[in-house]
Amino acid sequence: MSIADDQEKIKQAAYAEARRYMSNAEAVLEKTARDGKFYADAKYVRMASGTAYLAVLLAFDAYLQLKGVALPKKKRLSIDFYQNYLGKLNGKLLDLLNNAYDTLHLAGYYDGNKSAKVIRDGFDTAYEIIDTIKPQTELPPDALKSSWWEKLRLLLA
Repeated sequence: MSIADDQEKIKQAAYAEARRYMSNAEAVLEKTARDGKFYADAKYVRMASGTAYLAVLLAFDAYLQLKGVALPKKKRLSIDFYQNYLGKLNGKLLDLLNNAYDTLHLAGYYDGNKSAKVIRDGFDTAYEIIDTIKPQTELPPDALKSSWWEKLRLLLA
């Protein structure tokens, strides 16, 4: 198996998992009513924003791995870690990261900002980030039922 094949499999697994997170985030957001320009319940906005932000981090982990960056063993990486590497590798992705961090993580998750426009902007940014790791061929839908690491293990076997 070539390096290109391995990278395509990493993309497939990470893309599928990030899209699954986004699907879950959209489903959570649908649980709250929308009153004009605002969502009614900050609880669901927070949950959806946090899940969407995790999808962004999954995509960036895969992107950095594909670029040869060794991810630290500790699970909780700071925003500075991502900003440092993306600043060196891709300025546009750094801008997208900062937007996702501001809209999804800070405004949506921490502050519970109920503005539909702000949250939609964060979701749109998340989808744009996730699309940077879109594989040439996607995994079949039934493959989404296992964990990201399990999919990756099976693909690389």
